[in-house]
Amino acid sequence: MSDLAISPAASALDIRLAARAGRLTGHTSGLAAEHVQANLAILPAAVADDFRRFCELNPQACPLLAVTAPGETAVPALGADLDLLHDVPRYRVWHDGELVDEPTDIARWWRDDLVTFVIGCSFSFEHALLAEGIPLRHVEQGRNVAMYRSAIPTRVAGPFSGPTVVSMRPLRAADAIRAVQITSRLPQVHGAPLHLGDPALIGIRDLARPDYGDPVEVRADELPVFWACGVTPQAAIANARLPFCITHAPGHMLVTDLFNRELAGH
Repeated sequence: MSDLAISPAASALDIRLAARAGRLTGHTSGLAAEHVQANLAILPAAVADDFRRFCELNPQACPLLAVTAPGETAVPALGADLDLLHDVPRYRVWHDGELVDEPTDIARWWRDDLVTFVIGCSFSFEHALLAEGIPLRHVEQGRNVAMYRSAIPTRVAGPFSGPTVVSMRPLRAADAIRAVQITSRLPQVHGAPLHLGDPALIGIRDLARPDYGDPVEVRADELPVFWACGVTPQAAIANARLPFCITHAPGHMLVTDLFNRELAGH
């Protein structure tokens, strides 16, 4: 089964198993739409307390869904058959703040002192938007969402600091208003947008050149709408220049067994 053969109707477990077997290596936007998708940040226990504090200080960008004990590779609360080493389609390995590898599993990189932070993802609130008839161009086109390093600073914790990364979806004004209302009820997957309209006001120069993901057209009758993004920790990790850590590749998420409806209002 290739990436193209992964059905949007596939179950969360089917998607994890496809990633585990190396059959799914692409982004997970639009897959298992009713299920919570998650970002990962995997760090040595020595800096875990500082990173937890960073997440607590920046809850829109880093809404924590789960934190493991050192060395744990399962998260039973998020899936009965879930393997952190293999179930993300693509990971990123960092040394001294530099990206050194983008493997499809992290078994050879694993250490017993690693703590995994599972962070909410905007792909989860997309299901709620689509269910209300709000079109999302990147989903329609089978693309990854566009993500940008903004000029909005994060709050500092220990060695962790940096810009807030935002994801952008072009929406007509009426849909943008409804999107604010809908996503405000989902704080565990980034909540309401941080900004609507002129990207220059948050330090983004060119929407056609995202820092992560794929560009999408913003039409004359649309506003670019920006949400805090779970790639923010990757910017903070790069700034911290940690000797070693692992993250997901942007857009390549861990698909959990949780349903998005379970998060509403939490």
